[in-house]
Amino acid sequence: MTNIRQLLAANMKTYRKRLGLSQTKLAEKIETASNYIAMIETGKRFPTPQMIERIALALEIDTPELFLREIPESKPIQVIHRQILADIDQILENRLDKLQIK
Repeated sequence: MTNIRQLLAANMKTYRKRLGLSQTKLAEKIETASNYIAMIETGKRFPTPQMIERIALALEIDTPELFLREIPESKPIQVIHRQILADIDQILENRLDKLQIK
């Protein structure tokens, strides 16, 4: 059985890497020390509930996702965001082209 520290440590590291964040960059986003992030990711420390929420927010996930036994394969939020913006741009271009034809 996996303990909660190991689960948090592994998931936090996975989500951090998906976003391309170093421990230092994650620490900056949540206004803490990078060695604290390292200690969490090695299971030596366990964060407060408030810090867990800040970590989840910085990792662009819902807090419970930090404790899933299996992390679903997904695209980082930035990729999804870029795709949505590209789709919106395409729709606007098509609409503008139709307006100019009339």
